[in-house]
Amino acid sequence: MLRWFRAFLPKEERFFDLFARHAQTSVQCSLALQDMLKGGDETPVFCQRVNQFENDADNVTREVLTAVRRTFITPFDRGDIKNLITSMDDAVDQMQQTAKAVMLFEVREFEPPMREMGTLIVECANLVVRALPLLQAIGQNVSLLTQITEELTKLEGRVDDLHDIGLKELYLKHRNANTMDFIVGAEIYDHLEKVADRFDDVANEINSIVIEQV
Repeated sequence: MLRWFRAFLPKEERFFDLFARHAQTSVQCSLALQDMLKGGDETPVFCQRVNQFENDADNVTREVLTAVRRTFITPFDRGDIKNLITSMDDAVDQMQQTAKAVMLFEVREFEPPMREMGTLIVECANLVVRALPLLQAIGQNVSLLTQITEELTKLEGRVDDLHDIGLKELYLKHRNANTMDFIVGAEIYDHLEKVADRFDDVANEINSIVIEQV
């Protein structure tokens, strides 16, 4: 009965604009991460860009959480809104953690699997951009939303595979050399894998919203 009643009340649609802003910021951050993973003297510049986009994403997240508290009728459950924006922000946070590790250890060269992981992370960010507007009319977009979230999960699996391949190659490369180089490389691989894990969390949150609304 309550769901039926709520369906006829006006809803605050500003949330979708904020979701879109955050998702676009995530794409920009992922592109900066991808450029960072190319290595070279410009690496610190792209690390700084990742940090800036992470700050921008945090600002949007705060706007969403403030709007949740102040809005009488939300497009869907308040807890779902909080969980969705938090999972989106966690993905950007992990990109920043990767950049922080790169700056801390002054890394300027990156292994091929790392660069490939960066490319897949950009794909993940673009998929989220595609998915979010569809939440404005969930009933009409169930099939497409399901396809997008399944693709996000597949990308996360490919990143996991690259993580394992990269670690093995890193071990073989450094087992008779500098142990610190292996430790640093392994940490970067770990952060990159976690970025994809967080995007998979976004997919799970979207699926949860779809199930509740359909």
